[in-house]
Amino acid sequence: MTTLQEIERLLPALTRAEKARLLQHVVQDLGDAFPGIESTPGVCGGQPCIVRTRLPVWVLEQARRLGTSERPLPPPGHRAPDPRQRGGLADGPLLRQ
Repeated sequence: MTTLQEIERLLPALTRAEKARLLQHVVQDLGDAFPGIESTPGVCGGQPCIVRTRLPVWVLEQARRLGTSERPLPPPGHRAPDPRQRGGLADGPLLRQ
């Protein structure tokens, strides 16, 4: 049985006051977390990213500072097209080898 399954099994036996104390502990433990932002070792060098993307938070902040409009983010799992497949920068002199 996992720890989470054990907690789920014990939760109904707690009083409302005990559940409130437990919730306070959980919130305090997550106090430094920001919803929608996660850091994963091996993804973008461990930099904080938008959840389920490889979009570092610093990129959004820099874009905001430069005056970029706030468009909706692409849906999770969205991948930018490969420029080599659409004749983009890969055809330019800087990327030729």
